[in-house]
Amino acid sequence: MLDAVRTSLHRVLVSPALEGFLPVRVPKDLARRLNVALGEPICSKSELSRRREAAARLEALKHGTPGGTATTATDADVAAPVVVYVEGDRNARLLGRIKELLDAKRIAFSVLDVGGDANTKSFVMREAGVKEDELPVVFVASTPIGGYNELVDWDVSGRLAKAVYPARS
Repeated sequence: MLDAVRTSLHRVLVSPALEGFLPVRVPKDLARRLNVALGEPICSKSELSRRREAAARLEALKHGTPGGTATTATDADVAAPVVVYVEGDRNARLLGRIKELLDAKRIAFSVLDVGGDANTKSFVMREAGVKEDELPVVFVASTPIGGYNELVDWDVSGRLAKAVYPARS
């Protein structure tokens, strides 16, 4: 019964009927704002069912029932450190692309500027086999991947996921 009232009120709030009429538009706007402020208790049927399914999944995960298993951090969840070595603002566009790719894959990474550190810079260039103007370079743990193109190759071939999450393989 309460669900029918909630969904009916939602249809009234979102319907564009009489929106041009001031005595209807102002109370509807206030009701919408109040609904949002209260966490949207007045919602559509699909939203209501989505919320109930999510609550059921959460309960199943809490209790470890067959609908879901309680998870703990395992070795498969531990990611190898990913470091992107850069030199100041050099090749900022490539750095942006690298960040986008790693963010899209939900891989945590850190960016390290080696502009003022000649020893680290020479180490990175020697290990990755790149020249000074080819930075930024990506490393997974102690394994050099290379620049953006090499990172894409590793991602497409599946080697990136295996390198970042070695226990999952």
